[in-house]
Amino acid sequence: MMFTMSAAAVAVWLGTVVTILSRSHADRNVYPSAGVLFVHVLEREHFKGEFPPYPKSGDASSDPITFNTNLMGYPDRPGWLRYIQRTQRSDGVLYGSPTAEHVGKPSVIEITAYNRRTFETARHNLVVNIMATEEFPLPYQAEFYIRNMNVEEMLASEVLGDFLGAVKNVWQPERLNAINITSALDRGGRVPLPINDLKEGVYVMVGADVPFSSCLREVESPHNQLRCSQEMEPAISCDKKFRAHFHIDWCKISLVDINKVVPVYITRSEPGTGVLPEFGEYNPPSESLMGRNYFSDFLITLAVPSAVALVLFFILGYTMCCRREGVIQLVHHGSIQKSTKELRSMSKNREISWPLSTLPVFNPVSGEVVPPIHPDNYETTSMPLMQTQTKVAEALDL
Repeated sequence: MMFTMSAAAVAVWLGTVVTILSRSHADRNVYPSAGVLFVHVLEREHFKGEFPPYPKSGDASSDPITFNTNLMGYPDRPGWLRYIQRTQRSDGVLYGSPTAEHVGKPSVIEITAYNRRTFETARHNLVVNIMATEEFPLPYQAEFYIRNMNVEEMLASEVLGDFLGAVKNVWQPERLNAINITSALDRGGRVPLPINDLKEGVYVMVGADVPFSSCLREVESPHNQLRCSQEMEPAISCDKKFRAHFHIDWCKISLVDINKVVPVYITRSEPGTGVLPEFGEYNPPSESLMGRNYFSDFLITLAVPSAVALVLFFILGYTMCCRREGVIQLVHHGSIQKSTKELRSMSKNREISWPLSTLPVFNPVSGEVVPPIHPDNYETTSMPLMQTQTKVAEALDL
């Protein structure tokens, strides 16, 4: 299989293992194929030449550069194209897998580089021309979940080539290619804790032209399905061919034969022009509007609740004043009030010695007699009922 690419493009071949990689060095055209993984690296070194040189030498003192990518005239990229840049000092990567729906529709991707030191920008355009091929997509597709990789690590040409080589040794196809790569975070995965060098995980879909090998079919056996349901590692004979560099979760492998997949056709309505139809001039309502009668609203909001409250008031009054239970409660309440008044009057009339703070005080300097602190109507209810209580309290203080 042949690909038409520019001199700056890089094709990774491992036997018949094919994927497309390209490097950004200028405004350029790229020609990815439908059904094949496309990777475009945005190199920071290239964009550094468009910014003033850093005052200090050395890689550690290089400018932090970030990228923003969008479809020309739109705020975001096409749906099939993703972008990732882990840090401000790492290269950005555009990657994705176009489908047959995008064939013949050139897409101009605007790439804007931001220098985070000088706040200057540089912009390049990437024209993506998706080509149709009869050989792709391949009919047999397998998706692997690799737990010890991040998506930007898997997109590296060397790592991806090693993985496709391991898959080829297990599958033994004539043609093999990477179809798509997806981060586990895009599938609902959780961000790993920053301990023990944990990775996010990545899904890699590959396609081949021959049926699945017996090793790949082992995960479908009842014994391995039972182990997966119990969250145990299945016994796969060819796992050792991946284990050196790739930790594959065999319980999450997906094997699809697109020849047996029933196509689902969805009828979509034709999009409109986005312009509202012509309805003529706007006619505001006339000034001679009919008055509205709010009497019914008044009855509903005020009169009805007031009538209900009045009825409840009469029912309560009849219950308390006219019925035997209500009269008993009123008499009982009146007797409690009378007893309370009698106890208060008795407590005020007790004959007890006044405390020293209520007696007049003689000032030896001026010769005046200072009136007591408390008035004559000193509240005696707070006085002790017995003189012995005062003596006990003094003994406790001592």
